[in-house]
Amino acid sequence: MARAALGRRKKAGEQMRILQNSGVPIYQQIAEQFKAGILAGKYKQGEYLPSIRGLAKELKISVITTMKAYEQLEAEGLVTAVQGKGYYVNAQDSEMLREQHLRKVEESLLEAITAARIAGITDRELMDTLETLLNMEE
Repeated sequence: MARAALGRRKKAGEQMRILQNSGVPIYQQIAEQFKAGILAGKYKQGEYLPSIRGLAKELKISVITTMKAYEQLEAEGLVTAVQGKGYYVNAQDSEMLREQHLRKVEESLLEAITAARIAGITDRELMDTLETLLNMEE
C-alpha cells in the first residue's frame, strides 16, 4: 500500500467498552469492537488503529492483551501490521462484508429463536414481533 494512502490514527479508548466480568476475554472484546467499527465503515481503508501501547494505556490494560486483539484482527484479514508503524485497516471486499453481516444477523436470529422457545413464544408471535420491529424502522 502506498505511503500516501495510509491514514492517521484514531483515538478509540473513550468509545470502547470493556466489561471485566462478562466472561468474554478482554482481547476478544477489543477485537470485536474494532471489527464492528471496520465493517460499519467507522475505520476506513488505510487508516491506522490506535497504537498498541496507547490503547493499552487508555483502557488501563496490558500491552499483551491489546496486541492479542490486533493479532486476531490481522488473522481475520481486517488489518495489516507495518513494522515500526502499527496496524492499518485493509480494503474490505463488499461481498465479504455482506457475508459477515449476514452471518451476524443469522446468529442473532438464532439467539432470538432460542430465547422464544425458552419463553414459550409461538412461531407466529415471534414472526409478529419481527414484523413489528421491522415496521418501526421505516
